[in-house]
Amino acid sequence: MINIVYMATPEIAVNCLQKLLNFNDINVQAVVTQPDRPSGRGNKLTAPPVKDFALSHNIEVLQTEALKNDEKIKAKLKTLNPDFFITFAFGQLLTQEILDIPKIATINLHASLLPEYRGANPIQRAIYDGKEETGITTMLTVLALDAGDICLQEKIKITENMTDKELMDIISDKAPFIMYPTIKQLYNKILTPQKQDESKVTIAKKFKKEDAVIDWSKSAQEIHNHVRSMTTWPVACTTINDKVIKILKTQVIDTEKENPICGEIIEISKQGIAVAAKRGILLIQELKPEGKSKMNAYDWTNGFKISTGNEFQ
Repeated sequence: MINIVYMATPEIAVNCLQKLLNFNDINVQAVVTQPDRPSGRGNKLTAPPVKDFALSHNIEVLQTEALKNDEKIKAKLKTLNPDFFITFAFGQLLTQEILDIPKIATINLHASLLPEYRGANPIQRAIYDGKEETGITTMLTVLALDAGDICLQEKIKITENMTDKELMDIISDKAPFIMYPTIKQLYNKILTPQKQDESKVTIAKKFKKEDAVIDWSKSAQEIHNHVRSMTTWPVACTTINDKVIKILKTQVIDTEKENPICGEIIEISKQGIAVAAKRGILLIQELKPEGKSKMNAYDWTNGFKISTGNEFQ
């Protein structure tokens, strides 16, 4: 039996934990996750998704604000004496003291083809940058950011209109089927992790709220990538008539046309709102007006009373 402690927090990491429980040679001794946080309009205290799943399957849950400083939980982990720590979107830095606890290794699952997109935001950044391919990597955790030796990788195609949420779901589905063979092969000493090529390192910086604002002086393709990379957070936005509008779904309908006025509405139809970018034309199909629910873009124009020639800022 291979003993593991699973360290994770968000929804994307739940499926991997669930599937690992189905393998009869894996024993999940405990889950380590973040504390419950206020969430929603009422700021109700909400448990991390990984915690909810673990408790529903009678797995011990250890919650901590900072594992590196939590002597009680570190002592508990040492008594468990696991073969592996498994980390997936855990959201906390580990110390060498912690990495020395498991008998074999700490394995991290990272949502990119390392060494590309090290850091906190690889899924959204790959889409934002217009990449046509990304992937998932299992790696040995070291103290440097996502710099450990690579165990296994799997490529994932990014289609033209794929959103960050859709890519997250694909990665969540694939995660256990790269993690399990990594665990098994390391346990049986038949996998030799490979060092990363430091000359190919790129960093996936986390988005800030102000990054949501659309720059209409960019190309239609760049703005489309912007929109689909941020459907979960912070959500692409623009303004018109001093109102903030969140843009949820778009389509590129022209890539070459040079436009004298960036952000100008050039056509309104049942298909959506055609807007001029610096180069090309973007069709807004779904949006969320300030203080309202998401809606079809054409329906919004009827109530908001805008017309061709108006400009998004």
